[in-house]
Amino acid sequence: MFDITSSKLLILAIVALLVVGPKDLPMLLRTVGKYLGVLRRHAAEFRAQLDEALREAELEELKKEFDSVGREIKSTVEQGSNAIDSHVESARLGVDSALEGRSSDVGVADAEKTAPAPEPRPEKTGT
Repeated sequence: MFDITSSKLLILAIVALLVVGPKDLPMLLRTVGKYLGVLRRHAAEFRAQLDEALREAELEELKKEFDSVGREIKSTVEQGSNAIDSHVESARLGVDSALEGRSSDVGVADAEKTAPAPEPRPEKTGT
C-alpha cells in the first residue's frame, strides 16, 4: 500500500528525532504504535463485517438457487407421478375391458351348457 523504502524510513527517523527530540521520541513511538494497533483492529473489524455481509449475500443467493432447484424437482416428480397415474389408469381400463369380455364369454359358455343339446339327425342311406 505505502511504498516505504529503507532510505525513506531513515529520513523519517532523522526528521522525527530533530522535531521531537531524543527525550520524547520513545513516548511518541509508543503512542504511534498504540494508534496503529487501534487502526489495525478497526480495519480487521471492518473487514470481518464486510466478509460477513458478503457471506450473507452469497447464502441468500444459494438459498434462492436451492429453492428454484426444489421447485424444479417438485414439478418433475409431479409430472412423473401424473405420467405413471395415466399409465396405471390405462392399464386398469384394459384389464377391466378384458375382464368384461371374458365374463361375457363365460356367460355365453354357461348359456351353452344350460341349453338343451340338439337331437342328432338320422343319417339317410342311399337307396
